[in-house]
Amino acid sequence: MTGSRPRRAGLSALRPASFGIEPTGERLARMRRSPQFADGQFRNPAPTGRPPKGAALEMARAQLSREGRLRRAPIGPIPVHRPTAEEWGRPPASGLRLTWMGHSSVLAEIDGRRVLFDPVWGERCSPFDWAGPKRLHPVPVGLDELPPVDVVVISHDHYDHLDMPTVQGLIGTGAAFVVPLGIGADLEFWGVPAERITELDWHESTRIEGLTLTATPAQHFCGRGLRGPQHTLWSSWVVAGPDHRIFHSGDTGYFPGFAEIGATHGPFDATMIQIGAYSDFWPRNHASDTRHPGMWPDIHMNPEQGVRSHVDLQGGTPGGVLLPIHWGTFNLALHPWAEPADWTLTAARKAGVSTVHPRPGEPLEPADPPAVYPWWRAIAVPPAHGWPAWPPVVAPTDVDLAADR
Repeated sequence: MTGSRPRRAGLSALRPASFGIEPTGERLARMRRSPQFADGQFRNPAPTGRPPKGAALEMARAQLSREGRLRRAPIGPIPVHRPTAEEWGRPPASGLRLTWMGHSSVLAEIDGRRVLFDPVWGERCSPFDWAGPKRLHPVPVGLDELPPVDVVVISHDHYDHLDMPTVQGLIGTGAAFVVPLGIGADLEFWGVPAERITELDWHESTRIEGLTLTATPAQHFCGRGLRGPQHTLWSSWVVAGPDHRIFHSGDTGYFPGFAEIGATHGPFDATMIQIGAYSDFWPRNHASDTRHPGMWPDIHMNPEQGVRSHVDLQGGTPGGVLLPIHWGTFNLALHPWAEPADWTLTAARKAGVSTVHPRPGEPLEPADPPAVYPWWRAIAVPPAHGWPAWPPVVAPTDVDLAADR
């Protein structure tokens, strides 16, 4: 027995803190009591499939193609808006303001409170600072420059949604952390006081500073460090204040549960929907649908599905505003870098859905959405068939663009 202890200690010492830690004790017992937990793991609302036959070879070919490499990254600097103290100090006239910081990170100012979703300020979404997908644009504002945050909400434990240095940088703000079951273990391990952590199962709610935060289902998975998948819960989120309601999808495939969430918690003033990092090669369970072969991922949505989920959440209507997230910051799939934004806008206009497409760091109020300007086109290799034609859009002035560089 004594001979095994140094080996365990040695392995523990070599394990990066960013891997997190296994839930234990009452936290683990509570996870096992969850209706979502069966046979040692959490389950999705609908079964997920396996990657199609030959997917690995096709992925390798796509990865190596010259055209694919050129289109998977911007060909110029991404325009980043750097919010000023004056902007932060001016309360939103409507009571709701959203600032997309890039990827899935959004600062929501709702009914006098500030909620920060999936904050990732790291240079890489990885357990290491020397490897892994690297940020395509700088963060619009430093953590120490953010206005006071009341609540930090995490959707799941993947590195592009849960970033250890960012979490540690937010500890000093005094913010509460609201997370799915099991993720509290990582937060405590990284130094977040236990009394500031609330862990929720699907359909559970908590009230903080006059806001009601509810964990809602999502079709995804988890996995961090040496842990196997499905070991902590993943979630989408509803945040409701006295006057406004918003929805953050986290990462998810398309599933019928969106309509149920909308019927229970909607309609929403704004939805923040994952529309990037889809792939022909992800697992899928809609192989019989021949209209879009290979484009029905179980674990991530493509833009058309993202627009459909927004309509479901709104009770079958195109109401509210859709903010596309999970694109433009990290290169996590083989699709062209700018395709998610363009495809979302095309699908949304076809469905009559109002979308907003801010540059990273650009605040907006869903009650008075800014005119859409496809800023990504100036720094993306155009598709072979050219960019789709839309009704006229309003371009920012040269002064606006110069100020954001």
